Amino acid sequence: MRMWVGRHGRSLASAWWRGAAALLAGALPALAFPAPALWWLAYVALVPLLLLVRSADSVRRAALDGWLGGTGFMLAVHHWLLPSLNVFIVVLAGLLGLLWAPWGVLVRSTLGGRPSALRALTAVAVVPSGWLMVELVRSWQGLGGPWGLLGASQWEVAPALRLMSVGGVWLVSLLVVAVNTAVTLIVALPPVRTAMVAALVMCALTTGAVWMWAPHMEREGHLRVAVVQPGVIENEDARFARGEALTRSLAGQRVDLVVWGESSVGQDLAARPDLAARIAKLSQELDADILVNVDAHRSDKPGIFKSSVLVGPHGPTGQRYDKMRLVPFGEYIPARSLLGWATSVGKAADEDRRRGTTPVVMTLPNAVRVGPLVCFESAFPDMSRHLVRSGAQLLIAQSSTSSFQDTWAPAQHASLAALRAAETGRPMVHATLTGISAVYGADGGRIGKWTGTSASTATVYDIPLATGTTPYVRFGDWAVYTALATLAVFCAAEAARAFRRPAPRTPAPPARTGHGSPARPGR
Repeated sequence: MRMWVGRHGRSLASAWWRGAAALLAGALPALAFPAPALWWLAYVALVPLLLLVRSADSVRRAALDGWLGGTGFMLAVHHWLLPSLNVFIVVLAGLLGLLWAPWGVLVRSTLGGRPSALRALTAVAVVPSGWLMVELVRSWQGLGGPWGLLGASQWEVAPALRLMSVGGVWLVSLLVVAVNTAVTLIVALPPVRTAMVAALVMCALTTGAVWMWAPHMEREGHLRVAVVQPGVIENEDARFARGEALTRSLAGQRVDLVVWGESSVGQDLAARPDLAARIAKLSQELDADILVNVDAHRSDKPGIFKSSVLVGPHGPTGQRYDKMRLVPFGEYIPARSLLGWATSVGKAADEDRRRGTTPVVMTLPNAVRVGPLVCFESAFPDMSRHLVRSGAQLLIAQSSTSSFQDTWAPAQHASLAALRAAETGRPMVHATLTGISAVYGADGGRIGKWTGTSASTATVYDIPLATGTTPYVRFGDWAVYTALATLAVFCAAEAARAFRRPAPRTPAPPARTGHGSPARPGR
């Protein structure tokens, strides 16, 4: 009994240590994102988790390792939500981490044991495809949206941005996980090292080919855009006044458009014509339209909306975009009757915002067309792609991360605009109330410097416009469909192999002697 208790205790301790290792290994890739921005780490950051999962002694253990690794990743990437969601962030991370449980089983199936060179090459295609399916599912707005996609860690790497113009951020996620898979097999299995080195060379050659041959957008004109960032000012009247003063300071700089951040106006302009008149006066002084963001109850319909509103010299132009994809818990409570208690443990929304119904492309007086997005809508590749296909020449995201000023959130959010610019071949402005504000060219490269979280200023950017269509805008999420097809073929092949495998034979019962005892084999 004592020996059994001792073995059981050691087994339990080992399981706890393995679980902790899975959590830490899953968290490691978060260092590749801003603010640490160790982009190169992304190409090996999954190796510890892959090594751990492939060594699982059962399917159940592999699923558990995958779940814990996914939970660690979600906690690390979204740790800055802790002040807002409190302990609820742990619950959400654990629920979303379940998406990685099937991926853990897939990793064990393809990387476990001593796979042949062919099996190892199959794993380099299948494991990234499985990871991408997890990213796709959790990118649904109701599950938090596509924040922290692994490919997004490469936002400042020029070859990766070129890949995004071909297959979106999804293609770069596939590449990053493929490299991690190959490196894992090089470390764990010397017999397949040659095949894995060949796979890495193929990844490098493919990236180089895209770098050379993917179409470049042609420059056509430019637009002078001013971004007004008032800084952290809690009182909405004082915040409006600061934005007004900063905008007035732009006189004489010949700007074509002024952009204010998210929630820069706290009252509906139809209900407060005095505020509309003040913004219109600024537009007259600068001879430029002003894109503000109204966060308020609308006077013409019930509920709170977050809306991009274009104001000209004569007041609101009638061009308005209502935010369509809301932040779960921040702007609405999913299933409020069930999860409404989240407001008591964190800074969740007391009242649900209302959703807009359609994207909008606005036209400026000089005929340039701009496509507005609000807040974390800049994380969704399909939204910016839709705007460009509808004729947008400039993408604009109005944002505010004032609740997370001293965290990684502002830098992570600002980096997303680089992805959307590279994917669509259109420049993008990321304008915030409190920083970080940034502007990117049609290739995803920075234009000017970031405006940090400590700044209260108005900055003018001379933005080259571009024409042409990127393969991603033309063909969409083909990388996702390719990954889905890869998994379907793999699953079909595994099922066929299992079907062809002969069933284990049932041993024949031993012959018995006349005395009823089993016959003993002769010596």
